[in-house]
Amino acid sequence: MNFRTKTADRDGYADIARVGLEPLKTLGSRWPAIIGAVLTLAMIVGLGRELLGHGLVGLTRSVPQDPRFYLCFGLLYMSPPTGDYVIFRRLWGIPLGGLVALIKKRIANEVVFGYSGDAYFYAWARAKARMVASPFGAVKDVSILSAIAGNAVTLLLVAIALPLGRHLLTHDQFRTVLASAGVTLAISLPFLIFSRRVFSLPRAKLWWVFGIHCIRLLCGSVLIAFAWHFALPGVPVGMWLFLAAGRLLVSRLPLVPNKDLLFANAAILLIGQDQALSELIAFTAALTLLVHVALIILFGIHAGLTRLRA
Repeated sequence: MNFRTKTADRDGYADIARVGLEPLKTLGSRWPAIIGAVLTLAMIVGLGRELLGHGLVGLTRSVPQDPRFYLCFGLLYMSPPTGDYVIFRRLWGIPLGGLVALIKKRIANEVVFGYSGDAYFYAWARAKARMVASPFGAVKDVSILSAIAGNAVTLLLVAIALPLGRHLLTHDQFRTVLASAGVTLAISLPFLIFSRRVFSLPRAKLWWVFGIHCIRLLCGSVLIAFAWHFALPGVPVGMWLFLAAGRLLVSRLPLVPNKDLLFANAAILLIGQDQALSELIAFTAALTLLVHVALIILFGIHAGLTRLRA
């Protein structure tokens, strides 16, 4: 009797101990969903702030009439998540539904803070543990290679555009661009020198991911050039391609203050039409923000309906 009593007591104590540990286990298994929910809320707040700030003003600008502008804009909008989908489809075999998580990744990076979208996508991948056991290394490598590819394309554009557009810059601006190019190169060098310690993926896959990022950046520049050409057909498409390269160049240079203003001034000097160009740039930025808002609403409705059905 004593033995049974002690055994029962010991079993009861073990049950109580297990019950006490269950909330910790539940919290540990649900942290990806919690992080995803927090970042989704942050996206909604950021989008609301941007839309109520300057976004609505941009939407009141002159609206392009050519439907080809919106076709190119749609392809441009989808180029970053599509490039990431191609990468992670090969790395992990993610389903088409993963494209939604990658679109949210892009939105978070743009309206919350840098790389918050990567944290969101990492949390999404952790929630899909059956699909991939250890997603951190791949997400880290893809994010670093995206930055390196952007820096590489930027340096290439500096080498091409600077001799052609030297007369558009003051002496101080020219020195700032050169210094920024040096900083861009210096930022990338440590990752290349210590690549074996930094990266987790095999070398062949790293080069493949780097190539996809470069193709995505070049396609984005071509698409924005054609979109602007269809909005303002009086400007030759070749000039728009040059300006698209300059836009990518200015956006990546680290030491250049007021990047949007610098790009707008350079574009106005090249093609004139200052009011039309300013309105086009403002409308493009506002339309991007509006698509962000529409997609977040649609994703939220879909998620709510899915939960109700479940």
